[in-house]
Amino acid sequence: MTALVLDAGALIALDRNDRTAWAMLRIAADDAYTLQVPAGVIAQAWRDGRRQALLARALAHCNEVPLDGPLARAAGLLCGQASTTDVIDATVALAAAGIARHDHDIAVVTSDPSDIRHLMAVLNTTARIVEL
Repeated sequence: MTALVLDAGALIALDRNDRTAWAMLRIAADDAYTLQVPAGVIAQAWRDGRRQALLARALAHCNEVPLDGPLARAAGLLCGQASTTDVIDATVALAAAGIARHDHDIAVVTSDPSDIRHLMAVLNTTARIVEL
């Protein structure tokens, strides 16, 4: 099974009706990919639900990964290990690593590939990085 983890850049692209992002989402839905979005990523992109119908529609096709205590601590720990500060990017990398542990083909859709690659390397996990 293939899974996609979306970061804030991917959600913003969907919200702005980016054709590439929507085509990717349609293909993923048609091919029954698992779509994951960490809750913190949603917080980065969500501003006014009354004006974000496209984003709301996209999120309806995604599994939201809750930002609970254990994930928050793991994200903080990963930032410390990677010498980075963006805990939300860390939750994206952790979500991808969690899926990868179950032998899934995983891709992270991001507008910031260098940070995600670095975090994935610290986790010793490989994932395809799809840049928007």
